[in-house]
Amino acid sequence: MIKRFLFFVVLLSQIGFLHASIVILNGLTHHYKVEGGKAYKGKISMENTDNTPQNIKVYLQDFSYKADGSINYTTPHTNKKTNADWIKLNTNLLTLKAKEKAELYYEITVPDQIDQAGSYWSVIIIEPVEDIQPNNKEGINITSIVRYAIQVITDYDSERAKPDLAFESVKIDKEDGKHILKIAISNRGDLYCKPTATVEVYNRKNGQKAGVFLSQAMGLLPSTSKLFYIDISKLPQDKYNAAIIATDEDENAFALNVELEVKND
Repeated sequence: MIKRFLFFVVLLSQIGFLHASIVILNGLTHHYKVEGGKAYKGKISMENTDNTPQNIKVYLQDFSYKADGSINYTTPHTNKKTNADWIKLNTNLLTLKAKEKAELYYEITVPDQIDQAGSYWSVIIIEPVEDIQPNNKEGINITSIVRYAIQVITDYDSERAKPDLAFESVKIDKEDGKHILKIAISNRGDLYCKPTATVEVYNRKNGQKAGVFLSQAMGLLPSTSKLFYIDISKLPQDKYNAAIIATDEDENAFALNVELEVKND
């Protein structure tokens, strides 16, 4: 008999909780503005929604992501902007009784001296530990386990750092009968930000404005990239000029002029 375990990592809230028995109650991103030499306390609230007890192991990892959908989880110190050494967990193992709520506490101790201003980050992994049950049947036994990755982002001396957004690619795809503008945006700066992409569209023949469309805001760490999705299905088939503007929560704006063609094929 072959036993295989499938692991699903839940990083962004819109992915959902995949019917997991352990759910996180206070968000998957914990964001702090910090000063050198000071300590900050945080907690992760969780609940076991199942009718049986659940063991959980807790550990730290570095991570990064790219607009192609790849997410890399690595041991601490593989990211030069890691803050894993700053974070101390109050435990590495929890047991939640049936229907029980619990809190995991952590403390962030910021070093006295930090060479570079900007964002430092890591993730706290919350991973249920499944008891291995004997299976007398031949074949493959598959157990699905949901791991949660809670981002802990610390902004040090953020007044001296800033994001630097760049457009990597722009394309239109048709999904479920809708035209979706997909914009790959990277953060080449030193500071975490949460930008929104806006596209202002003009008819190429007469210059009249055809519409303004927005994406959802998404967090973007330094040296990472994401795809921003914008539904432009209201645009009729035609050729357009467009201005794409990425704006963060501090109103820093980055613009790109492109030509778009909407086809009904």
